[in-house]
Amino acid sequence: MPVNGSGPVLLDGDAWQAYFRDFTRSAFRLEVHQTYTMPAEAETIRAFLAGAEKPDDFNTSWHHTVRDHAEAGQTMTRAKIVRRPLTPYSRYLFEWCIPGNVAAGEDYRIVDVTDRPNPGLPEQDFWMFDEMAVVHLNYRPDGTQINRELVQNPDMGKYLAWRDLALKSAIPFGAYRT
Repeated sequence: MPVNGSGPVLLDGDAWQAYFRDFTRSAFRLEVHQTYTMPAEAETIRAFLAGAEKPDDFNTSWHHTVRDHAEAGQTMTRAKIVRRPLTPYSRYLFEWCIPGNVAAGEDYRIVDVTDRPNPGLPEQDFWMFDEMAVVHLNYRPDGTQINRELVQNPDMGKYLAWRDLALKSAIPFGAYRT
């Protein structure tokens, strides 16, 4: 890890998981890409696209994390930008992922920019924790994650404004899906 701000602070393993374990009030994610190519999801995406049934234990560790935070009064919120027609990855999210996240207590919202311009949101995925820490999730054009980078001295006003704009522009997942 860099010392004295000599370079980016990249997060992986426990250093990354600690943000989800240790936040005390809120976690917010802005998702801007239409496709994510995550090796850990490759098998389940193949199964989904082949028409398999979702496994009963699908995503249970994430649901446990969300449920624990919700029970402690901490919020986990996402805003996902989508364009129709949905990509195969977004269809996978809508069918297999998001419903369970919502049932566990995550506030998941959709910003559909199919018939309107982007309302001014960045082209950068990020998580914001406790309105104090920001982590950029950096991806290649094909959706493969490059890294997770802790933003040093973030302009919190900018990230809070983006969060508020995303939420103002969004529809709750359940209402969007119907």
